Amino acid sequence: MKDESFKDFVLDQLHELDDIEARRMFGGFGVYRDETFFGIIHKGRLYFKIDDATLGEYRKRKMKPFRPNAKQTLKSYYQVPVDIIEDGDRLCEWAVKAIGCQQSKA
Repeated sequence: MKDESFKDFVLDQLHELDDIEARRMFGGFGVYRDETFFGIIHKGRLYFKIDDATLGEYRKRKMKPFRPNAKQTLKSYYQVPVDIIEDGDRLCEWAVKAIGCQQSKA
């Protein structure tokens, strides 16, 4: 299963952060730190929670919002660029920002 191996890779890349886990949801996985939902793994792609402060970085890299199907788009989650996913330190930095986006909404 492609999503399983990608999920394992993402979790491995995030190993420096404590209490990160992926839980099954809507045909993919929700990525959590403790109880904070900040990411989505779906069809071999990773999406992180964004806010006004972080959206520009995603758009500058021409990343798209999470679109699980043709009729639905979640504009509060954007695809993480491959070069960020492949760099564990940078992925952790982006994850911390995504966690902060979610926590500031709470």
